[in-house]
Amino acid sequence: MKELSVNHLLGIKYINEADINLIFETADHFKEVINRPIKKVPSLRDITITNIFFENSTRTKLSFELAQKRLSADVISFSAAQSSVKKGETLIDTVNNILSMKVDMVVMRHSNPGAAYFLSKNVKASIVNAGDGAHEHPTQALLDSYSIREKLGDVAGKKVVIVGDILHSRVALSNIYALQMQGAEVKVCGPKTLIPKYIESLGVSVESNLRKALEWCDVANMLRVQNERMDVNFFPSTREYSQQYGVDLDLLNSLNKEIVIMHPGPINRGVEITSEVADSDHSVILNQVENGVAIRMAVIYLLASKIQ
Repeated sequence: MKELSVNHLLGIKYINEADINLIFETADHFKEVINRPIKKVPSLRDITITNIFFENSTRTKLSFELAQKRLSADVISFSAAQSSVKKGETLIDTVNNILSMKVDMVVMRHSNPGAAYFLSKNVKASIVNAGDGAHEHPTQALLDSYSIREKLGDVAGKKVVIVGDILHSRVALSNIYALQMQGAEVKVCGPKTLIPKYIESLGVSVESNLRKALEWCDVANMLRVQNERMDVNFFPSTREYSQQYGVDLDLLNSLNKEIVIMHPGPINRGVEITSEVADSDHSVILNQVENGVAIRMAVIYLLASKIQ
């Protein structure tokens, strides 16, 4: 049996293209499973997984829980808001206390970049990064690439533009790594204040004009503006942002080709995309959510198979 080159999924930059292909092949199998009348397989009956979320989450948390339950793992979920972290307990102590109850795998979302990496070096369990601050969100990038592959046949040679708040986005960074690893060309587009100054060192070009970016691309991945990570104003108003960088149906119809619209969620309708675009045939947003469960099943299954 083929296996991953890593014992944890901490970020796309720690894995290779063979790992991505293996995850996709495994996800193909699990996608078939979750579309059956009986959506469960007994693959991880003897594995216990804990989900530790120090930040709010709807899709990612539900998606991971569902993936774990579809694999028949035992699942314990933990919300930091109601935990002893509030009483001053450290991250390592919190996780070690959970692991002493014989837990095999930890899925963690944390507001600090590098938290998952730090944990992997300090505790004896397999770690899956469900987002660490504005650093990486590997399973989101994997499901995005998987959705492009499903819609367009292959990721290699495709032109993908990531639009919006690149500066605060973990989705953007993980997507850049994943898309380039698979041979796609990547551009970013957004207000200059929301484009990191080092971005071109990643081999990514910057386009400030949205129409030009959409005319260039095969796929547009629309990111929301992450107001919760902003301590100052990066643009004058939401209205001005949506006039410059929001996509509506008129704009899409005026392009001389069909493009695919993606969004990692949650969508701010009427800001980065209008409701008509989100619900149109251009959009693969709900496919992304469905693929998220299959991808996370694949990641958990492959990592669990490496637990001794």
